[in-house]
Amino acid sequence: MSGVTPYRTIEEIASRLDSMDSHAAVNEALDKVEYLFEVIPPELQGPAEDLIARLRVKLKELG
Repeated sequence: MSGVTPYRTIEEIASRLDSMDSHAAVNEALDKVEYLFEVIPPELQGPAEDLIARLRVKLKELG
């Protein structure tokens, strides 16, 4: 995971969630966060889990 800062990535994706307007953008973000969820320690997974849920809601909103 060289060069990747999980919390920075999660914060960056969360900050642009409202402006994501395509399935491709949301799916790409969801893939990144789901990967991070798998590699960060369990005690740090809360923010990633929350963002995954929000991204899934956004996908539903996009239809």
